[in-house]
Amino acid sequence: MEHPLFALKAGDRRVRTYERNGLVVTVKPGSDGCATIHDKDLWIYCISQLVEAKNRGRPITPTVRFTAYDFLRSTNRSTGGVGYRRVVGMLARLRGTGIETNIETNGQRERRGFGLIDSWRIVEKSPTDDRVTAIEVDLPHWLFRSVATMRVLTLSRDYFKLRKPLERRIYELARKHCGLQPKWRVSVTVLYAKSGSTATLREFRRQIKELSVINLLPDYQISLDTERDHVTFFANREGR
Repeated sequence: MEHPLFALKAGDRRVRTYERNGLVVTVKPGSDGCATIHDKDLWIYCISQLVEAKNRGRPITPTVRFTAYDFLRSTNRSTGGVGYRRVVGMLARLRGTGIETNIETNGQRERRGFGLIDSWRIVEKSPTDDRVTAIEVDLPHWLFRSVATMRVLTLSRDYFKLRKPLERRIYELARKHCGLQPKWRVSVTVLYAKSGSTATLREFRRQIKELSVINLLPDYQISLDTERDHVTFFANREGR
């Protein structure tokens, strides 16, 4: 959640590099463009399946098998034909997007490149039409290590109801940095860098002001201090 691996705009084909506190992340698009924050739903869903299996004492592997219907229903998507077709596009973008980084996971620092997923395959189709009904996804080993050691954060189910990409990204950052704390304060410029937004800083500041007024993020309330130019996130909608 700390690094903006997922594009906030569909069709983004830029090579993006982010550097903070000695960590460098470069995101390179594939032929289908970069995976978007809405494509990330499939990533989150796979992680949730592993966490649930681990909590129940079942063995887990990097390969996750699931039905397209359950994924669509769990992430607040249409289960009509277009929903099934879009899943394939999500898989292609997740596989094609390349990451180069020196991020440390589970005590191991690696400098190498990998995809957001290693591979995917359709293992079952509807007998009556072209809809995909069952899928297998191989998660990258660095992500699997984080899940295996439970270095993951849960998200509110209402996260999937957020439709605007920036709302999702801001929620992720609030969830990451608040943790068990009652609040998190950050300058607008640092929040802007962490968000991966392609807007100008001025436009980003306006968007954050709008978010602070409507306050629709699950679990968090936003307060913008325009004089000091910083944002405070309050957990459990307290503190304002």
